Order: sequence, then structure tokens, then C-alpha cells
Amino acid sequence: MLQPDYSEEVRVAKASGKPLVALESTIITHGMPYPQNVETARAVEAEIRDAGAVPATIAVLGGRLHVGLEPAELEQLARADAVMKLSRADLAACIAAGRTGATTVAGTMIAAHLAGISVFATGGIGGVHRGAELSFDISADLRELALTPVTVVAAGAKAILDLPKTLEVLETLGVPVIAYGQDDFPAFWSQSSGLAAPLRMDSAAEIAAAHLARGALGLAGGQLVANPVPPKAEIARAEITPAIEAALAEAAAQGIAAKAVTPFLLDRIFALTEGRSLAANIALVRNNARLAAEIAKEIATRQG
Repeated sequence: MLQPDYSEEVRVAKASGKPLVALESTIITHGMPYPQNVETARAVEAEIRDAGAVPATIAVLGGRLHVGLEPAELEQLARADAVMKLSRADLAACIAAGRTGATTVAGTMIAAHLAGISVFATGGIGGVHRGAELSFDISADLRELALTPVTVVAAGAKAILDLPKTLEVLETLGVPVIAYGQDDFPAFWSQSSGLAAPLRMDSAAEIAAAHLARGALGLAGGQLVANPVPPKAEIARAEITPAIEAALAEAAAQGIAAKAVTPFLLDRIFALTEGRSLAANIALVRNNARLAAEIAKEIATRQG
């Protein structure tokens, strides 16, 4: 079994039984420009520490899987070029080739489980892309949620996706989709997608209990906790939808496909909303980190 390289902070936390929260790294390399990427990464880590848990940002650096990044490594990744985007299909190849890569939701879940980390905070998961009935473009994140026992805290699925089909696939795969504190499934930049969430829970304690109950039942896979963006940072669905549609039309016209789609769309929506989408993205990731820390602490308490 491959042994990750742990940062000193994560190594000490594991040895002392402190709660840990995994963080992805594609938000650093593919989701935001420099220096907002490294500033956001540091702010999200600080949110987790302030909430009483320990952050573990995950990436592959020079062929080594890192769980937790030292400050200099985080800066190095934020400035790096030609960084691979690592999902289940790419993770082992990146390590074998000695390359540097940033983990997606699926890649982060795999590494978190390998490191014994039960909770992961991200922005939004991937899902079923619009037009998937023709393109078959469905994110590996959904299958990973059905395979790997990690609770993922996100602001729903990215609103650029086909959200009804995403929820249908998650149901088919047996993934619990839990809206936090509301009945609607959130839509990343917007608090509501207009779709009902399959489950609702109102406390970190309930979510932690459900995570542990799945393990006790021997059920494979994790949970998706859909945590709505804070109200002050929200871009209402009626306002963000025209920007999403315009960006999708541009992507289709330019033949953008596969892994290039999401970064392209996020960049165009940033321009079309005059930066508001990035501000909302930062706010929701920090909000998800706080909730993930509370869940991780509850799991640690119940296991202890």
C-alpha cells in the first residue's frame, strides 16, 4: 500500500487523534487565478483550524502523494504550470511518471481514504454535463461518491451542469444527498436549484452519525452534504442563469470538451459576472470548510 507524504501538521494530528479535513487542489491550479488561489487556499485552511480541526490539502508533487502541504509547497503549487488534473483515472499515472498534479473531488476522496480521513470540503462536485445524453460526459466524482467512504461537503453540484440528471445518477448509485439546513438542493453560486434534496439534516452531529451508521452497515461509498452558499455571497439563480447559458454557448461554438470544459466555463462566468462568481466561490468554499470541520470533530468524538 502506498504511503503518502504527510505535512508536519497532519502527521502530528494523526498521531494525536485530532480531527482532519481533506481539501482538494484543483481549486488552486485550475479554479482560480494567482494570487487569489493561494490566498483562498490559506484562508480555507485557516477556517478549518479556527473551527478546531486540521486541514490536509492533497496534491501530487514530483510523483509523491502529499496529504497536507507545507506553506512553501502550497505556494509552489499555486504558481506551477502544466499541472495534471487528477481524477481516479490519472492519479496512479501521475505518480508513476513523477509529475505534479492537483486532485479533483474523486482524486481527493481516494487520497483522503488512503490517509484515514473521513471528511472532505470542496466547492462543488462534478456531475452530469448538459447534453450528456449525446456526449456521455459524466464526472467521475459521482461514481467515486458511490465507492469511497468519505463525507464530502460541497455547495451542491456546479450550476453549469445538468442538476436534475446529476441527482438522478446519485440516486441510482445509492449516494445519500443531504441538504444542510434546507429542503432545496443548492446550486453552487445560488442557495436553491429549484430541486428538492433527497435528504435534509440540520446539524453536524446528524451528519456524523449518518456517516458512522453507513460504516456500521457495511455500505460502500460516502455522503454528499449540500451546504448552501452564505446569503450575502449568493448570486440568485435568475441572475446567474443567463451568464451560464452564454458561457455554455461559447464553449460549444469553440469546441471545448472533456476536462477543459469546467475551467473554461468558470473563467467565462467570472468575466460575465464581473468577478462576483469568484467572490461567491471563495465564500462558499470557506463556509463548507467550517461545516466540514464540525462534522470531522463529531466523528472523532463518537469514534473516541
